[in-house]
Amino acid sequence: MERPVDPRLLQAFVTVAREGNVSRAAERLHLTQPAISQKIKELSELVQLELFQRSPRGLVLTAEGSALLESAEKALNGLLDFTYTAARLKGGIHGKLRIGTILDPEFTRLGAFLNELVKVAPSLEPALEHGMSGEVLTKLVEDKLDVGFYVGAVQENWSVMGLDPAHMARFEMRTLTRFSYKVIAPPGWGNRVNGKNWADLMKLPWVVTPPVSVHHRLIQAALGNKPIPQNMVAMVDQESSMLALVRSGVGLSLARDSIAIHESQTNGVAIANSVSINANLYFVYPKAMMNNPVLEAALLALDRVWSKTDNA
Repeated sequence: MERPVDPRLLQAFVTVAREGNVSRAAERLHLTQPAISQKIKELSELVQLELFQRSPRGLVLTAEGSALLESAEKALNGLLDFTYTAARLKGGIHGKLRIGTILDPEFTRLGAFLNELVKVAPSLEPALEHGMSGEVLTKLVEDKLDVGFYVGAVQENWSVMGLDPAHMARFEMRTLTRFSYKVIAPPGWGNRVNGKNWADLMKLPWVVTPPVSVHHRLIQAALGNKPIPQNMVAMVDQESSMLALVRSGVGLSLARDSIAIHESQTNGVAIANSVSINANLYFVYPKAMMNNPVLEAALLALDRVWSKTDNA
């Protein structure tokens, strides 16, 4: 190898390795698919090794690619450490950062994010405000928050929340992780939910959440343009209450895949096997804040927390 490796090539390599898909890597890095493919090709030619192979599921690392991945991640983390040190040496970053938080702190990795933020900008004052996902987004639009975590469907319908798409064009939505929601039902209800489509499931009793919650928006996204009434028997605004009602036999609800599996294994709740909803965890911030030192510090801390392969 006759020249140093461009960090942008390493970033493309690591991101494709995490995502297993060029299109998702391009989305995450805000580049075109051809640009990502070109970077992978350039890196492969530079090291004179084949890094990926195609499979029915997408791109998978070759043995050589797997061996290089850890070194690539260490190199990128080293650059982040350099940036942290430079930020501290130039006098620090001052000000307040209003952060909208959602769900449980473990899922959003809030503690790790704040820990890294303190390292990057010790003089920065983070102010946390907890709320439902839709409330965080609304407060961002109303300029009551600077940044926030948000869970949404892959194809979001902003009108469900009463938001103008033109307003949402002002924001950058960085995908942190992808997962799915499952329909969960009380123990013993497997025969009532398995093999059923959305229209059938809507006829069963549901424990629902307010319109600003992610559950409500995801149901609307799943139903698309079909106005299928939902058989509501109870409404709650806390996930713990929703799970308790499902366990006690009141009705169906939505749960993140990891929670659904845990509830099934621990408490015997049923999981509908024919439907699911893909969702993303986003970090949202105004495009107008780009190049703002406070936002840059937050994004550096965020990258540090979500940069490892097992975070994909």
